[in-house]
Amino acid sequence: MGVNGGNQMRDTRWQLKYFQALAALFVAAGEALAQETRPVARRIVVSIPDRKLALVEDGRAVKIYPVAVGAAATPSPTGSFTVIERLSHPTWYGPGKVVPPGKSNPLGPRWIGLSRRGYGIHGTSNPRSIGRPASHGCIRMHNADVEELFGLVAIGDRVELYAERTGEVARILGVPAAVTQVAANRSPAAAGMSGGQ
Repeated sequence: MGVNGGNQMRDTRWQLKYFQALAALFVAAGEALAQETRPVARRIVVSIPDRKLALVEDGRAVKIYPVAVGAAATPSPTGSFTVIERLSHPTWYGPGKVVPPGKSNPLGPRWIGLSRRGYGIHGTSNPRSIGRPASHGCIRMHNADVEELFGLVAIGDRVELYAERTGEVARILGVPAAVTQVAANRSPAAAGMSGGQ
């Protein structure tokens, strides 16, 4: 084999190693980009007996908020729902009454509507109700908390309302796994956002 044949062979091996390294770099860059752009698995978990709402991302609670839940006569529904609506400064429509956005609006500054008609997560004009079973079935939050949550959730996010503290709910909230039962409301909700009180 001549000198040129040996040089060509070395050049070919060098080019092969170069292209293999370049291909590995592209694969690594693609994987990194896929991880950065992969959608976050996000859901809202509400423990009715604990009166707490957790924003869960990729299986771990990133925020936990105190909430008010449905009163005994108007319990919060249980089950899995989705966020179908997000409204800033909503208007409240009640029986024979309309309350525009503002301090006296029972929905507070934000409404996060659920796929269960008439139910949602919202602020309140009565912050003393937080931590109690006091609503008409909706999940009430402090106004600053609902504004923060509103900025973190999107249409289509899953919302799970639990009538009992399951093992998973206890893990998410960081509380003991004692089981508590709460009656579930399976009756149809009132139309519109009148449930939001």
